[in-house]
Amino acid sequence: MTESAAGLEELPKRRVGRPVKAVLERGRITQAALKLVRQEGYQGLTMSALARRLNVAPSALYNHVRSKQDLLILVQDHLMSLVDVSSFESEPWDVSVRNWAHSYRDVFAHHTPLIPLIAIQPITDSPQTLRIYEAVAAGFRRAAWPEAEVVNAVVALESFIYGSAFDVTAPENIFDCGHLAPQAPSFAEAVSAREKIYGRYSANPAFELGLEAMILGLKSRSERP
Repeated sequence: MTESAAGLEELPKRRVGRPVKAVLERGRITQAALKLVRQEGYQGLTMSALARRLNVAPSALYNHVRSKQDLLILVQDHLMSLVDVSSFESEPWDVSVRNWAHSYRDVFAHHTPLIPLIAIQPITDSPQTLRIYEAVAAGFRRAAWPEAEVVNAVVALESFIYGSAFDVTAPENIFDCGHLAPQAPSFAEAVSAREKIYGRYSANPAFELGLEAMILGLKSRSERP
């Protein structure tokens, strides 16, 4: 055996396959958390359950996310990043609000278990969430909204949007009066009249009606001297 061959034998053998990489990164953690909430609800979102879902030890998860609160910030930021606010850069105020509201509702209609939490979650340390609010606020300012009323208007719209997101998941028979119809004849007739025009219950007609009413009302409010 030559000296060079002997030297090679003394070197540690390289592992077969690709180099070892970190098994976790924030995007993967966020997606796993969202899937867990969809399947188990928010109460099922625990650090230990998420670690099992990711097939890692809880200690490995804590190296990337310090607490459940930090995890919620990641989830909030991801969801808010999906909301389209591009119209506020170039479209009229009412068109921009309409487009934003539709996008906002559609995103959260797929994640309703998180609405009660994200609706009251501080935006601290959430850059994507802050980006959304900045774009909306800038659009309101360009429309000459009274600065002290911008946040109030946005919160009013968000309250409507979150409720409408829940309504998307309502069953078609939500307003069927059944054998109790004689006790509520006015409402039963209103449900019947609606079905003749719109068919079985869906959230969209109510959302469109409410959104247009809010836009008209807010526009009227902003134009007051």
